[in-house]
Amino acid sequence: MKRNVYIVIATLILIAIAISQNKGSGVQTVFQMNKPLPTETGSEAGLLAPPFSMVGLDGKTYHVGGKQEKAIIMNFWASWCDPCQEEAPELIKIADKYHNDLTIYGMNVTKYDNKKNAEKFIDKYNINFPVILDSEAAVFDQYKGVVFPTNVLIDKHGVIQEIILGIVSEKELEKKVKKLIES
Repeated sequence: MKRNVYIVIATLILIAIAISQNKGSGVQTVFQMNKPLPTETGSEAGLLAPPFSMVGLDGKTYHVGGKQEKAIIMNFWASWCDPCQEEAPELIKIADKYHNDLTIYGMNVTKYDNKKNAEKFIDKYNINFPVILDSEAAVFDQYKGVVFPTNVLIDKHGVIQEIILGIVSEKELEKKVKKLIES
């Protein structure tokens, strides 16, 4: 009996050592995947994304909020925004490369832009993902937007994983997308 107790204690110690040495690796990720989903909705990382439904320029209705088949990037932009113009080709590449696992919604904040210029932007860059006109900035305000571009990364469970203010390098954005898809 004493021998069995010593074996159990030794096993627990070895497991604790293995976990502490593997922080940041697959071991920690496995435990994080079992973490319960948040119940609070809000516009910050770690909370459920505020839900909405809007019609895109293609006439289809798009939904954000709750569990989805794919991870989502909501890209808030304006046609006059130089960083948005710089970022557009990168987003197109990401949309093409990860189309099976990721949905990108181009959220033109038309309150600070106009439909005609937004359509020119879409044509100029051959935007290949749905574009939604946020004509009153309702969604932009709901997500507490402050700059262009703003990218909100939402996992398949509807949880905001990150909010990126401004532009990041193509390499950094792809790294964040891979992490988003895996979460």
